[in-house]
Amino acid sequence: QLQFVESGGGLVQPGGSLRLSCTASGFNLRHYAIGWYRRAPGKEHEGVSCINGVHEDKIYEDSVKGRFTIDRDSANNTVYLQMNNLKPEDTGVYFCASTGYYYCLDYKSYSKLTWGQGTQVTVSS
Repeated sequence: QLQFVESGGGLVQPGGSLRLSCTASGFNLRHYAIGWYRRAPGKEHEGVSCINGVHEDKIYEDSVKGRFTIDRDSANNTVYLQMNNLKPEDTGVYFCASTGYYYCLDYKSYSKLTWGQGTQVTVSS
C-alpha cells in the first residue's frame, strides 16, 4: 500500500489561500498518479485534482478549476495543492492518495484508495 502524510491545512477566510503538502517515504511519488481528495462534513470522499506519474498531465474537477493548482516537487518527493480564492464549500479534510497506477484515469476509484490522517481545511469568516 502506498501511504502518504498530508499537511498544510488551517483556518482561512473566504478568498484566502493555503498550500497543502503530500509527502511519502519509501517510494518515489514521481512513479505514480497522485490525487487530492476532500471529505466535507457528512459527505463521502470527493476527488478534486490529480497529477499523472509520467507526463504530469493534470486533472481538476469543475468545482476547483481555476482556483487550485497541483504540482510535484520530485527533489523533495512531495506533491502540493495550491488553493486560492477559497470558498466556504471548500471546507473539509483533505487527503492525498494513489491507486498505484501511472495515470489519473482511475483516481476516483475510491475502493482502491487507502486514506491517511488528512489535513483539515476550514474556510470561514
